[in-house]
Amino acid sequence: MLFEALTGAKAHGEVGMAAIPDPRLQQLADVVSARKVTAAAIRVVEVRGTGPALLGNLRQVDALLVVLDGFSGTQVPADDLETLKLELLVADRDHVERRLERVAKQAKSGDAKLKKEADALERLLAHLDAGKTLADWDEELPPELEPLTAKPLIAIENGPGGIDLKLEAELAELPAEEAAEFRGEGESALGAVVRRLAETLDLITFFTAGEKETRAWTLRRGENALDAAATIHTDIARGFIRCEVIRWDDLVRLGSAAEVSRAGLQKLEGKTYVVEDGDVLNVRFNI
Repeated sequence: MLFEALTGAKAHGEVGMAAIPDPRLQQLADVVSARKVTAAAIRVVEVRGTGPALLGNLRQVDALLVVLDGFSGTQVPADDLETLKLELLVADRDHVERRLERVAKQAKSGDAKLKKEADALERLLAHLDAGKTLADWDEELPPELEPLTAKPLIAIENGPGGIDLKLEAELAELPAEEAAEFRGEGESALGAVVRRLAETLDLITFFTAGEKETRAWTLRRGENALDAAATIHTDIARGFIRCEVIRWDDLVRLGSAAEVSRAGLQKLEGKTYVVEDGDVLNVRFNI
């Protein structure tokens, strides 16, 4: 139900997009009279159940969002979470062991790089056999591993002690105004989940603001203007010339990009400019 409520997708095992709520976006859209408003979103993949095959599908994701049963009365959410963590640990242990077997055979050729990796994997296996996770490993992990226990894990209880996902799924089907009226002043529980997920992934939001479309985009904290251009479109990054940067609140306060520029609050930046949360970007490019 969480996947359905977050993304609106009905089928199981799908990939969907969960919009990140951000009140700044509509304020910007109102200022520029945007005909279309598009929220930033996080890609969500649904995996039902556990087991080696299913857990293996999670090695390419950036974070784990786990739903715990708090409604049925037959499950203890805290115990289920500990069981899942143990399954992740066992899956990582088996993953390391299988890679060690492969690399150890290849290292017999005398390749120094493979021998070094085999030595590291042996120490990793001993570390895991001691009941520790790969998140506790002090050294750099081999990039091929993609460990599960090193990923951020967010647990959501579906029940009185957490979120009523059935209710949230029903509210997600209502028009935004009706859902907001039902909730009153409070933020959507789903919105809080997505916001928490974005914070865990250390994402920032930047904006593009125009009459045709005003849109929010995400970047990893520390990424630059060229990364932002590539997020918008690869052609824009390829032909990047410069980036005009204003702050979202300056645009809302002064009413137009022209007024922000006249007030001396617009910056001209190059490819290496580190984008900040709340920046409104206008990328100049030529292809």
